[in-house]
Amino acid sequence: MDKKIAQQVKTFLQTPQNIVIVGHKNPDGDAVGSCMGLYFFLKSLGHNTQVVMPNDYPNFLKWMPGNETICTYEKETEKCQQFFDEANIVFTLDFNSFTRVGDLQGVLENCKANFVMIDHHQAPGDYAVVTYSDVGMSSTSEMVYHFMAGLDRLDLLSENIATNLYTGIMTDTGSFRFSSTTPTTHRVIAHLMEAGANGTQIHNNIYDTNTPDRIKLLGVALNNMTILPEYNTAFITLTQQELDDHNFKKGDTEGFVNYSLSVLGIKFAAIFIENKQENIVKISFRSKGEFSVNKFARAHYNGGGHNNAAGGKSDKNLEDTVTEFISILSNYKNALQNNA
Repeated sequence: MDKKIAQQVKTFLQTPQNIVIVGHKNPDGDAVGSCMGLYFFLKSLGHNTQVVMPNDYPNFLKWMPGNETICTYEKETEKCQQFFDEANIVFTLDFNSFTRVGDLQGVLENCKANFVMIDHHQAPGDYAVVTYSDVGMSSTSEMVYHFMAGLDRLDLLSENIATNLYTGIMTDTGSFRFSSTTPTTHRVIAHLMEAGANGTQIHNNIYDTNTPDRIKLLGVALNNMTILPEYNTAFITLTQQELDDHNFKKGDTEGFVNYSLSVLGIKFAAIFIENKQENIVKISFRSKGEFSVNKFARAHYNGGGHNNAAGGKSDKNLEDTVTEFISILSNYKNALQNNA
């Protein structure tokens, strides 16, 4: 974080403030980890701080320190609204457009507080008074660490902060295997472990708490995998019925798309998940090398994200969505073959 941004933030935080921290819709490990890490940091500076999430998040994240203090807008709308009405500062973490917060969008658009953005996704919006954006960073959780360092307050790094930030970095880097993981990321992780983050326990809490239904759903997903060798592409489909048959809970399909990407020779992977409640098909994309799924998702599926990990949605039914996807691939055949 550069000195100009640090000075702007220091000016905002000179006296106690009412602060709301917001994560994106369908929060993942990085959204929860970065928000809760910042929450404990700002509390330690003497600010009245509250985390608000647009909606619920997976059970495998609900062990995280401070989780019980989070206000979920879809469940506690009036309570969350009051926090925004009283806020002087709103921190938005792990997203850079109000379109990423679902029903909270109007609340943020009408909020009179000063906004501070901390995010690592591409094409940041211009709504914030202070924008700390770094698309080369592994995760927003790593950015929160550097945010603390920029304010010269790493002395406040506690076990609760360290545990939350470690979780966010670990989940957003695929357990430190994605290309966004840098030597600096590992140095940050080392410091977080020194501050009390237990890497083994965190990994167990996230990845080793699968229900039998989730494991069986993974079996269905793998059985549904289609491989298109001419495009070096593989994709998975899951119908609403298949989800219902396995007592689907939020977060149960997390990471499924990576199995397609692990197939030998595959450079582009997708998963299409039918959502009857929202009447959409939710899509996640992953890639290896130079093929940008961020650009692909923005161009065709009203989505976006990172070069090698992005998401989107389709208003068509599942069958038509898949048919359209395959037809679109023909426009990228050279890029996918050259990327092989």
